[in-house]
Amino acid sequence: MPPHVRAATGRPEPGEYAAYAQADFDAVPGDDAIAALEHARDATLALFAPLDEVAIRGLRYPPRKWTVKEVLGHLIADERIYAFRALSVARGDAGPLPGFDENAYVTHARFEERLLADLLAEYRLVRASTLALLHGLPDDAWTRTGLANGYPASARGLAFHIAAHELHHLRVLRERYLHG
Repeated sequence: MPPHVRAATGRPEPGEYAAYAQADFDAVPGDDAIAALEHARDATLALFAPLDEVAIRGLRYPPRKWTVKEVLGHLIADERIYAFRALSVARGDAGPLPGFDENAYVTHARFEERLLADLLAEYRLVRASTLALLHGLPDDAWTRTGLANGYPASARGLAFHIAAHELHHLRVLRERYLHG
């Protein structure tokens, strides 16, 4: 039997993700969740890898916003949660899957106390794990839906969310933290 050749996931339709995220979804290129995550990974590593640990220590654009390292840590936590949601939905769990308090997750993780290199290593591992999960999904799993944080979501909508959310935060980092 020949190996399975994966088809593009297709872009999620409205109703497969939270309506509040539409603008972020519109910024994701292409029609394949895996390619979108690979693109976002490359953009994230290109932005974070050259940053100097000392130069970004405590850097935030206004008081009480997250630091650069806290943003990266938030992306890691958010990806873990959305990958779990995608796994659940893809396996036929219709939910409801709970929401989470992103500020509490950041506060209790104490990302600012960690080395940027360690956070980047964790980011790479989490993304590799997410991609491995998604590469293994059968074609029909991508459009399965469940209820996540009170809204209907498909596996591909949840995967696209990871990329959309990540690209949103990269834009904020460039514009408000790193000024360019």
